[in-house]
Amino acid sequence: MSASTPASVSTHILDTSVGRPARGVAVRLTARGGQDADWQALGGSATDADGRCKDLPALPEGTTHVRLDFAVEAYFEHRENQRADAQQDAPANRDSGAGGVFFPEVTVTFAVAPGEHYHVPLLLNPFGYSVYRGS
Repeated sequence: MSASTPASVSTHILDTSVGRPARGVAVRLTARGGQDADWQALGGSATDADGRCKDLPALPEGTTHVRLDFAVEAYFEHRENQRADAQQDAPANRDSGAGGVFFPEVTVTFAVAPGEHYHVPLLLNPFGYSVYRGS
């Protein structure tokens, strides 16, 4: 890629509490061209069965910072409802918070350079998360 080619972004989510990809998590992408510039909403997607967003919008030329917003609360609520249906007589999870998830959303902001690809995996569980620059 040449220096004039905008950066590109991809992501995926793994739910480390069950050892599986997190399906159906809404992801929003915003970008800006400089530290003091306003954030521009570019659109979003949702993770597929493999926990990947394969159709995130392209970044505009001149992008220097990117923000990924992961709406994880609905994912955990859906997962808990499925588990409750499967185990109707099981005791409630005493360790969960009022909503069952401590972090209802995760926002990751990072710097980008033209021509580079940035893969940003999210490792997720109801009480914590980790992100890193993948390959």
